[in-house]
Amino acid sequence: MIPPVTEDRLDARQLADAFRQFSEASEALTGAYAGLQTQVGQLTERLSVLMGALPAGVVVLDRDGLVVQANRAVESMFGVSLAGVDWATFSASRLGATEAPGEWQLECAGEARRVTRVDATLESGEGRIVLLNDVTDAHHMRLAVERNERLAAMGEMVAGLAHQLRTPLSAALLYTATLVQQEMGQADRERIGNRALERLRHLEKLIRDMLLFARGETLGREPFGICDLVGELAHTLEPVARARGLFFESACGCGETRVVGDRKAIAGALTNLLENAVQASEVGAAIRFDALVDGPVVRFSVADAGRGIDPALQSRLFEPFFTTRPDGTGLGLAIARGVARAHGGDIGIQSEPGRGSTFTLTLAMGG
Repeated sequence: MIPPVTEDRLDARQLADAFRQFSEASEALTGAYAGLQTQVGQLTERLSVLMGALPAGVVVLDRDGLVVQANRAVESMFGVSLAGVDWATFSASRLGATEAPGEWQLECAGEARRVTRVDATLESGEGRIVLLNDVTDAHHMRLAVERNERLAAMGEMVAGLAHQLRTPLSAALLYTATLVQQEMGQADRERIGNRALERLRHLEKLIRDMLLFARGETLGREPFGICDLVGELAHTLEPVARARGLFFESACGCGETRVVGDRKAIAGALTNLLENAVQASEVGAAIRFDALVDGPVVRFSVADAGRGIDPALQSRLFEPFFTTRPDGTGLGLAIARGVARAHGGDIGIQSEPGRGSTFTLTLAMGG
């Protein structure tokens, strides 16, 4: 029988061996941890250098929306330190919505800058990263391209300009020359005078539309209610349609939604579409005016049950000076399309001869 002391000695050796193995594992873990710390330090340093070198602004937020980290670019944009700032409140006061989706306006050192903003949630769910990129130069280049396109269009329509001005001007001169005839009666004098005034008003409208088309860009930017605008235009056009024996209906499904843009220019573009619908409709026909929000855009539609437009002519409707009406200037739809495009949208048409037309004007919601 083995004495108990031998068992005690074997247990001691086992404990000593286990302690040695534990010490070796502990030293290995300590070394690995030190290595990880070194790697983390290197990654943190590289990340800091990268954030500092990025031309775009980077804002790191915690789960409460407070700024944990912001690089030099974004602090230069706003001109203040952002550490610990409530980002939602701060950005709402400094970033203004624009007509272009995803673009914001920022006042920086007294200068208006354009920035894009992208929010990304961290996979851990512990916060978000906000990227701000200054696109002011690209915005100015886009405006320059639009101006050049308008200048090119103006150059193409110069050939037709003389004829467009000469016709009403020659008629007005002829009528006014007739007025000096002594033997003309008062009734004839009034009739010819009214015709002369009509031609001069047509000439004045043509010149006004030309100036609007040449200017192209919208002037004011303000938030306004979509349904408020629809109601205002419906109130203006409904009596005009009723006087011509037409039924006018309107509806707005946008609720309290607001859009940022030149309210006066947008109202003018929609009024042109509505007046065209009135002109194209026969007595007893209906005109429908609707607005709704469709994802990133607001969509206005003007539908009539009039003569419709031949497919061969539809592609030319937005060309300057092209018109299907003898008293039209041919600039109304060109101006309307310019307004829509200046607000990040466009105008489309669906029409079939004998079955009416539907014009759809879209505007970007902005921001």
